Amino acid sequence: MIRVSCANPLAAPRGGSREARTTVAFVLLALLLVGAAASAMEARQWSWLGVRIRDLSEQEMEQIAARHGIREGFGVVIVEVIGGAPAERAGLKSGDIVVAFGKRPVTETRLLQRLVAAAPTDRESELTVLRAEGRRRVSVRLTSMPRAMVGERVAAELGFIMREPDAPGEAPSPRAVAAAPTIAGVLKGGAAEKAGLAVGDVILQVDEQPVLTQDAARDALADVGVDRPVRLTVRRGESRLSVTLPSP
Repeated sequence: MIRVSCANPLAAPRGGSREARTTVAFVLLALLLVGAAASAMEARQWSWLGVRIRDLSEQEMEQIAARHGIREGFGVVIVEVIGGAPAERAGLKSGDIVVAFGKRPVTETRLLQRLVAAAPTDRESELTVLRAEGRRRVSVRLTSMPRAMVGERVAAELGFIMREPDAPGEAPSPRAVAAAPTIAGVLKGGAAEKAGLAVGDVILQVDEQPVLTQDAARDALADVGVDRPVRLTVRRGESRLSVTLPSP
């Protein structure tokens, strides 16, 4: 039986380092929504599968290749299937390893995201997944991404998150939604880090739009998109400063 556990590569103990917890956060924010940056108008047309995914570790690739043959030593792992999403309706499961989208082999998360981004929503797409019993083809009808997800995706593309991710399957708590939009993680090498955004910064404005809550910040980010630089006004300690995030 294949054992592809999301616990070891993903989980970080509560007492772990901030870097480890930030890595976990960005893995969980690898929502299979789209892979390409788009304007606000295009963002409303992004395709959505509705899973959280991660890349296989080298050890997992070796184990899969040894058990199922060298051609199977790649793919991305479905960490979570979001309730009510196209993936759930199609029968995809947590632990499935996606090895192909249509006729294209899937070797990493970014590739799968791009393939989904280019897929239509008016007809079914086919994924090939690897399970304990072997390969299986799964047909799925993608839908447009819910607006609530767009802002999170834009933030992730820009290289930051505004809060720690909720437990799998849980919606953001009312307290989290109403909280000040505080930067909880900055991805190394991303647009946010290059611009000087830091963990603990509180977002006050997205371009010219004032934001008071995480929910408002996500809405503003969804409207802006990532096809051009985004200016964030933030509070850092007692100081107020502006940072411009380049388009990724």
